[in-house]
Amino acid sequence: MPLYHTSHQIIEKPDVRIGRANADFGQGFYLTADEAFAACWARMRKGEATYINVYELDCDGLAVKRLGRDEEWFSYIFANRAGRPDGLPDTDVIVGPIANDTIYDTFGIFTSGLIDPAQALELLRIGPAYEQIAVKTEKAAGKLAWVSAHELSIDEVAGYRAIVAQEEAAFQEALAKAIEAL
Repeated sequence: MPLYHTSHQIIEKPDVRIGRANADFGQGFYLTADEAFAACWARMRKGEATYINVYELDCDGLAVKRLGRDEEWFSYIFANRAGRPDGLPDTDVIVGPIANDTIYDTFGIFTSGLIDPAQALELLRIGPAYEQIAVKTEKAAGKLAWVSAHELSIDEVAGYRAIVAQEEAAFQEALAKAIEAL
């Protein structure tokens, strides 16, 4: 299965220690199996190209944890965002949905403690469920093979950013209705 990562660099050897420890699935190298979703993360930066890096992951011998949009998922991302020790320290790869508040700029209010966990989980379930794959260990990174990279044009990046803007508008509308109902 091909996996994708958007960057301003061609990344042949990902470093699992560069990712933020307080990200949804903790520190690691984040990818997705959805190339269009990866492209939606593309940004233009003056003087730099934008690439979609393509990889393949051999999961043989790796501890892989699959999460859904449920209480276990919420508890795991809540703990990571709060800077607590990784609740799945022996897991090499985590597969599961990305929290939409990180995609659509709600500043992580759902895991801030301002609302109770059940309400936060319901709000995190709003919108599309895009899947991310976090390669968390050196062992897993060793089984992640870089295949290729292709550069996105300015027009392609603009098109993907327009898709995100449309999705975000729909998300914000649905979120406002859900918050009013709380």
